[in-house]
Amino acid sequence: MTNIIGVNLTKTYTAAMLTGSEAGTAFAVGDRYVDQSGKEYRFVQYDTGAGSVAAVAGNFAYYYAPSGASAGATGVVTSDLSDSAGVGAGVLLSAPADGEYCWIQTRGEATLTTALTAGADGNALTPVGATDGTLNVSALVTDHICAIAVDASAKIVFVTCP
Repeated sequence: MTNIIGVNLTKTYTAAMLTGSEAGTAFAVGDRYVDQSGKEYRFVQYDTGAGSVAAVAGNFAYYYAPSGASAGATGVVTSDLSDSAGVGAGVLLSAPADGEYCWIQTRGEATLTTALTAGADGNALTPVGATDGTLNVSALVTDHICAIAVDASAKIVFVTCP
């Protein structure tokens, strides 16, 4: 396993930054980072989707899959639920523009910006039935579970994304 240095979790990157002036410290889509507390992060590209849903730090992102197609390991995420396959990717740590790159949190405790669509402490959470950038209580065993509500009223969840 390679150690990653120079991680700034709240920074956004353009394609030019990844190949230009910051190429020596650049990250590749799919790179993972684990901090001292055990929280895990993944480097991804953001797409606003067909609904042009802007990224909001602290909102949930889903793997981009236009028309509900199977979400592949492309490393592209969106907060536009209609342009996803309902598979949670993680919590945005910054607000990248369309096509920019950023870090998302994929595991560990996180506080969301937007309240859950529904839920109580201990509920399994899924994008299914949620609104853009949020999560909802899982009702079916076929739902993709991507978080557990720790303190639903305070918007604190434990992220469990792949």
